[in-house]
Amino acid sequence: MDHMPDNNLQARLRRAFGQFWKYCLVGASGFVINLLVYSLMIAALEVHYWLAGTVSFGVAVTNNFLLNRYWTFGNSERHLFSQARRFTIISITSWALNMLILRMLIENADFNQYVAQALAISMVTVLNFTGNKLWSFRQPTAR
Repeated sequence: MDHMPDNNLQARLRRAFGQFWKYCLVGASGFVINLLVYSLMIAALEVHYWLAGTVSFGVAVTNNFLLNRYWTFGNSERHLFSQARRFTIISITSWALNMLILRMLIENADFNQYVAQALAISMVTVLNFTGNKLWSFRQPTAR
């Protein structure tokens, strides 16, 4: 029996697992940045949670794109703007879902604004990872 496919699968799983943990660390940094910017805008600037959520999301997305491109996926051979476009599409989709969840939690479920934002961010993480792993930072296939 040939064991190459098993070794290849194990290597791919190890690589994906490593990427997942790096992605989680990048996500954690984005999470902290998002909440800090969000909190600063609400507490210091007294802006509406919608604007605070939008701006904080944009700052976090920029951080996450750069760290994921160069560190998590190490996939900088693809064109920067192609990856950025895909990453942005996934991010905007996630932002829309995040804002929907945020609105529902604050206006319908009477959650605290900070708790609601933390929950909303956590809930869209799976969408972000899957889309970025399979589309934005997809590794070219060997032919």
